[in-house]
Amino acid sequence: MKRIIVCLKQAVDVSQLKVDATTRQLITAGAPKKISDFDKNALEEAIKIREKLGSVEIVTLTMSSEDPKIVLREALAIGADKAYVANDVGVQGIDTSGTAYVLAEGAKRIGEFDLILCGETSLDSFSGLVGSRIGELLKLPQITSVRKLSVEGNFVTAERVLEDASETVKAKMPALVTVTREINQPRIPSLMMIMKASKKEIVTWTLADLGIPKEKLSPKIEVLEALAPKTERKKAKMTGETVQEIAEKLAKALIQEGVVGR
Repeated sequence: MKRIIVCLKQAVDVSQLKVDATTRQLITAGAPKKISDFDKNALEEAIKIREKLGSVEIVTLTMSSEDPKIVLREALAIGADKAYVANDVGVQGIDTSGTAYVLAEGAKRIGEFDLILCGETSLDSFSGLVGSRIGELLKLPQITSVRKLSVEGNFVTAERVLEDASETVKAKMPALVTVTREINQPRIPSLMMIMKASKKEIVTWTLADLGIPKEKLSPKIEVLEALAPKTERKKAKMTGETVQEIAEKLAKALIQEGVVGR
């Protein structure tokens, strides 16, 4: 094995999102960005493969309409050798089909590879479509929802999760694999790794560099609305003469609501 490509998304940190109390609209302006959590698992798995097999180049592939350098430097600090990014305002607002097309063209530009690793989905959109679309565009065998992965010779073997079972699948490389969060625990880069990351290369392309006309990225999916769930408090107040009396009233109320069992 010579090279692994890890696809990374510069995602909104959903834990930092705010909601307009009146309209329930999500306020994304100014929300911090980070590497999508599942993609960190994909990067960690690539590093584990390299630790086992030896000299394997790990490169990351990202698409963004904003400045992605903070996210890319983090990926390089974690252990990637090189970062590639399609950084162009033309990718703003494109859907999963357009995202996959840009990343597939980026993978072609990078050149020969043995494995593409992607996170199963992202927490900000949770579509879970991009990885499979990349595999289809590149005509690669693909294994999705992988929680255990091993590489031997020219083959990758994966244990994948189904709704009520699991299965073990083997595919010949080059191949594409999407991973779940259960596959590993991503490492935290040390200060030395962070310092070394500043010397690693980031290659930036525009859509023109990749030969992608804007009409190729026209959305196939229309998002009509994205609202925070409506929550209403009952504002029930438990009163009593003693703590025990209040606790008993609270327990009874919780049982009546079905929050706890008898």
